[in-house]
Amino acid sequence: MNSVLKLLSLILDFNNIVCYILSVMKLHLKAARRKLGLTQGDVANRLGVTQAYVSMLEAGKRSVPGSLAPRLMKLYGLRPTVLPLRKAQKHADPDSLARQLAALGYPGFAHLRAAAPKVNPATFLLTALSQDSLEARVAEGLPWVVSHYPDMDFDWLVQQARVNNLQNRLGFCVALARAASGNDSLLDLEQMLSESKLAREDYFGREPNEVERRWLQEHSSRQARQWNVLSDLRPESLRYVT
Repeated sequence: MNSVLKLLSLILDFNNIVCYILSVMKLHLKAARRKLGLTQGDVANRLGVTQAYVSMLEAGKRSVPGSLAPRLMKLYGLRPTVLPLRKAQKHADPDSLARQLAALGYPGFAHLRAAAPKVNPATFLLTALSQDSLEARVAEGLPWVVSHYPDMDFDWLVQQARVNNLQNRLGFCVALARAASGNDSLLDLEQMLSESKLAREDYFGREPNEVERRWLQEHSSRQARQWNVLSDLRPESLRYVT
Protein backbone atom coordinates (compact mmCIF):
# COMPACT_ATOMS: atom_id res chain seq x y z
CA MET A 1 0.00 0.00 0.00
CA ASN A 2 2.82 2.39 0.89
CA SER A 3 4.51 1.73 -2.45
CA VAL A 4 1.26 2.57 -4.28
CA LEU A 5 0.89 5.83 -2.35
CA LYS A 6 4.53 6.69 -3.06
CA LEU A 7 3.99 6.05 -6.77
CA LEU A 8 0.87 8.23 -6.81
CA SER A 9 2.82 10.99 -5.04
CA LEU A 10 5.58 10.80 -7.66
CA ILE A 11 3.03 10.97 -10.47
CA LEU A 12 1.38 14.04 -8.91
CA ASP A 13 4.78 15.72 -8.45
CA PHE A 14 5.67 14.99 -12.07
CA ASN A 15 2.35 16.38 -13.29
CA ASN A 16 2.84 19.54 -11.23
CA ILE A 17 6.31 20.01 -12.71
CA VAL A 18 5.02 19.50 -16.24
CA CYS A 19 2.20 22.01 -15.70
CA TYR A 20 4.66 24.55 -14.32
CA ILE A 21 7.07 24.15 -17.23
CA LEU A 22 4.30 24.44 -19.81
CA SER A 23 2.84 27.55 -18.21
CA VAL A 24 6.26 29.26 -18.01
CA MET A 25 7.14 28.41 -21.60
CA LYS A 26 3.70 29.52 -22.79
CA LEU A 27 4.13 32.91 -21.10
CA HIS A 28 7.66 33.54 -22.39
CA LEU A 29 7.15 32.29 -25.95
CA LYS A 30 4.13 34.47 -26.67
CA ALA A 31 5.58 37.55 -24.96
CA ALA A 32 8.94 37.17 -26.71
CA ARG A 33 7.33 36.78 -30.14
CA ARG A 34 5.16 39.85 -29.68
CA LYS A 35 8.09 41.88 -28.38
CA LEU A 36 9.93 41.17 -31.64
CA GLY A 37 6.87 42.05 -33.73
CA LEU A 38 6.71 38.56 -35.25
CA THR A 39 3.63 36.63 -36.25
CA GLN A 40 3.23 32.94 -35.57
CA GLY A 41 3.70 32.43 -39.30
CA ASP A 42 7.05 34.29 -39.19
CA VAL A 43 8.26 32.07 -36.38
CA ALA A 44 7.05 28.94 -38.15
CA ASN A 45 8.98 29.87 -41.30
CA ARG A 46 12.20 30.50 -39.39
CA LEU A 47 11.94 27.27 -37.43
CA GLY A 48 10.75 25.11 -40.30
CA VAL A 49 7.50 24.10 -38.61
CA THR A 50 3.83 24.88 -39.18
CA GLN A 51 1.98 27.91 -37.81
CA ALA A 52 -0.42 25.50 -36.09
CA TYR A 53 2.52 23.90 -34.25
CA VAL A 54 3.78 27.30 -33.04
CA SER A 55 0.26 28.07 -31.83
CA MET A 56 0.16 24.82 -29.85
CA LEU A 57 3.56 25.58 -28.29
CA GLU A 58 2.36 28.99 -27.15
CA ALA A 59 -0.88 27.55 -25.82
CA GLY A 60 1.00 24.93 -23.82
CA LYS A 61 -0.64 22.11 -25.78
CA ARG A 62 2.75 20.86 -26.91
CA SER A 63 5.96 20.83 -24.91
CA VAL A 64 9.05 22.34 -26.50
CA PRO A 65 11.26 19.47 -27.70
CA GLY A 66 14.93 19.52 -26.79
CA SER A 67 15.93 19.83 -30.44
CA LEU A 68 13.87 23.01 -30.84
CA ALA A 69 14.57 24.76 -27.52
CA PRO A 70 18.03 26.18 -28.45
CA ARG A 71 16.69 27.57 -31.73
CA LEU A 72 13.71 29.18 -29.98
CA MET A 73 15.96 30.72 -27.35
CA LYS A 74 18.26 32.13 -30.02
CA LEU A 75 15.39 33.43 -32.15
CA TYR A 76 13.65 35.13 -29.21
CA GLY A 77 16.78 36.12 -27.33
CA LEU A 78 15.54 34.31 -24.22
CA ARG A 79 17.80 33.91 -21.21
CA PRO A 80 18.41 30.40 -19.82
CA THR A 81 16.42 31.37 -16.71
CA VAL A 82 13.28 30.39 -18.66
CA LEU A 83 14.50 26.79 -19.03
CA PRO A 84 12.92 24.07 -16.86
CA LEU A 85 14.00 23.80 -13.23
CA ARG A 86 15.22 20.36 -12.22
CA LYS A 87 16.31 18.69 -9.01
CA ALA A 88 20.00 18.48 -8.20
CA GLN A 89 22.14 15.76 -9.72
CA LYS A 90 24.13 14.43 -6.78
CA HIS A 91 27.04 12.90 -8.69
CA ALA A 92 27.54 15.08 -11.76
CA ASP A 93 30.43 14.61 -14.14
CA PRO A 94 33.06 17.34 -13.44
CA ASP A 95 33.65 17.99 -17.14
CA SER A 96 29.91 18.31 -17.71
CA LEU A 97 29.66 20.93 -14.96
CA ALA A 98 32.51 22.91 -16.51
CA ARG A 99 30.83 22.80 -19.92
CA GLN A 100 27.46 23.84 -18.46
CA LEU A 101 29.08 26.80 -16.70
CA ALA A 102 30.75 27.74 -19.98
CA ALA A 103 27.42 27.52 -21.82
CA LEU A 104 25.95 30.00 -19.33
CA GLY A 105 28.57 32.48 -20.50
CA TYR A 106 31.18 32.29 -17.75
CA PRO A 107 34.24 34.18 -19.10
CA GLY A 108 36.68 31.88 -17.34
CA PHE A 109 35.57 28.98 -19.52
CA ALA A 110 35.11 30.86 -22.79
CA HIS A 111 37.03 28.19 -24.69
CA LEU A 112 34.32 25.62 -23.76
CA ARG A 113 31.27 27.77 -24.52
CA ALA A 114 29.91 25.79 -27.50
CA ALA A 115 30.45 22.40 -25.89
CA ALA A 116 27.16 21.92 -23.98
CA PRO A 117 23.50 22.94 -24.14
CA LYS A 118 22.33 25.58 -21.68
CA VAL A 119 20.60 24.65 -18.45
CA ASN A 120 18.68 26.88 -16.07
CA PRO A 121 21.32 28.67 -13.94
CA ALA A 122 19.35 27.87 -10.76
CA THR A 123 19.47 24.17 -11.62
CA PHE A 124 23.18 24.44 -12.36
CA LEU A 125 23.89 26.17 -9.04
CA LEU A 126 21.91 23.60 -7.08
CA THR A 127 23.71 20.70 -8.75
CA ALA A 128 27.16 22.28 -8.33
CA LEU A 129 26.55 23.00 -4.65
CA SER A 130 25.37 19.40 -4.13
CA GLN A 131 28.71 17.89 -5.11
CA ASP A 132 30.92 16.29 -2.47
CA SER A 133 33.91 17.49 -4.45
CA LEU A 134 33.84 20.40 -6.91
CA GLU A 135 36.68 21.44 -9.17
CA ALA A 136 38.21 24.70 -7.90
CA ARG A 137 37.68 26.72 -11.07
CA VAL A 138 34.01 25.70 -11.22
CA ALA A 139 33.56 26.65 -7.56
CA GLU A 140 35.12 30.04 -8.30
CA GLY A 141 32.52 30.59 -11.03
CA LEU A 142 29.44 30.05 -8.84
CA PRO A 143 29.29 33.60 -7.39
CA TRP A 144 29.45 34.85 -10.99
CA VAL A 145 26.28 32.86 -11.77
CA VAL A 146 24.49 34.49 -8.83
CA SER A 147 25.61 37.95 -9.96
CA HIS A 148 25.03 37.43 -13.69
CA TYR A 149 21.52 35.96 -13.45
CA PRO A 150 19.54 38.15 -11.02
CA ASP A 151 16.36 37.00 -12.78
CA MET A 152 16.76 33.35 -11.81
CA ASP A 153 14.12 31.79 -9.56
CA PHE A 154 15.79 32.37 -6.19
CA ASP A 155 12.67 31.34 -4.26
CA TRP A 156 12.88 27.88 -5.83
CA LEU A 157 16.65 27.76 -5.33
CA VAL A 158 16.45 28.68 -1.63
CA GLN A 159 13.70 26.14 -1.04
CA GLN A 160 15.71 23.38 -2.73
CA ALA A 161 18.88 24.41 -0.90
CA ARG A 162 17.06 24.05 2.42
CA VAL A 163 15.67 20.65 1.47
CA ASN A 164 19.20 19.47 0.66
CA ASN A 165 20.94 21.25 3.59
CA LEU A 166 22.89 23.45 1.19
CA GLN A 167 21.83 26.85 2.56
CA ASN A 168 25.26 27.59 4.03
CA ARG A 169 27.03 26.91 0.74
CA LEU A 170 24.49 28.97 -1.16
CA GLY A 171 24.62 31.74 1.43
CA PHE A 172 28.41 31.88 1.14
CA CYS A 173 28.11 32.01 -2.64
CA VAL A 174 25.62 34.90 -2.45
CA ALA A 175 27.75 36.75 0.12
CA LEU A 176 30.78 36.50 -2.16
CA ALA A 177 28.78 37.73 -5.13
CA ARG A 178 27.42 40.69 -3.17
CA ALA A 179 30.82 41.70 -1.79
CA ALA A 180 32.60 41.32 -5.14
CA SER A 181 29.96 43.13 -7.20
CA GLY A 182 28.81 45.69 -4.65
CA ASN A 183 25.24 44.67 -5.50
CA ASP A 184 23.36 45.25 -2.24
CA SER A 185 20.13 43.98 -3.77
CA LEU A 186 21.48 40.51 -2.93
CA LEU A 187 21.26 41.34 0.77
CA ASP A 188 17.59 40.31 0.91
CA LEU A 189 18.56 36.89 -0.47
CA GLU A 190 21.30 36.55 2.15
CA GLN A 191 18.87 37.42 4.91
CA MET A 192 16.36 34.88 3.60
CA LEU A 193 19.02 32.17 3.73
CA SER A 194 20.31 33.25 7.15
CA GLU A 195 16.93 32.36 8.67
CA SER A 196 17.82 28.69 8.20
CA LYS A 197 21.62 28.84 8.49
CA LEU A 198 23.10 25.61 9.81
CA ALA A 199 25.38 25.62 12.86
CA ARG A 200 27.51 22.73 11.64
CA GLU A 201 30.74 23.34 9.75
CA ASP A 202 30.70 22.76 5.99
CA TYR A 203 33.10 23.29 3.11
CA PHE A 204 32.88 24.87 -0.32
CA GLY A 205 34.33 22.99 -3.29
CA ARG A 206 36.64 20.20 -2.19
CA GLU A 207 36.60 18.72 1.31
CA PRO A 208 39.84 19.75 3.03
CA ASN A 209 42.11 17.33 4.85
CA GLU A 210 42.85 17.87 8.54
CA VAL A 211 45.86 20.12 7.96
CA GLU A 212 43.94 22.23 5.43
CA ARG A 213 40.94 22.34 7.75
CA ARG A 214 42.96 23.80 10.62
CA TRP A 215 44.53 26.39 8.30
CA LEU A 216 41.17 27.40 6.83
CA GLN A 217 39.60 27.70 10.27
CA GLU A 218 42.15 30.44 10.98
CA HIS A 219 42.42 32.08 7.55
CA SER A 220 38.98 31.85 5.89
CA SER A 221 37.35 35.08 4.76
CA ARG A 222 34.74 36.97 6.75
CA GLN A 223 32.06 35.64 4.39
CA ALA A 224 33.21 32.04 4.92
CA ARG A 225 33.19 32.41 8.71
CA GLN A 226 29.77 34.06 8.55
CA TRP A 227 28.36 31.01 6.79
CA ASN A 228 30.33 28.32 8.69
CA VAL A 229 32.06 27.30 5.48
CA LEU A 230 35.70 26.31 5.01
CA SER A 231 37.04 27.94 1.85
CA ASP A 232 39.93 30.09 0.69
CA LEU A 233 37.72 32.00 -1.76
CA ARG A 234 37.53 35.74 -1.16
CA PRO A 235 35.62 38.51 -2.96
CA GLU A 236 38.85 40.03 -4.27
CA SER A 237 39.85 36.73 -5.90
CA LEU A 238 36.72 36.57 -8.09
CA ARG A 239 38.03 37.92 -11.38
CA TYR A 240 34.78 37.98 -13.36
CA VAL A 241 32.19 39.15 -10.82
CA THR A 242 31.41 42.82 -11.46
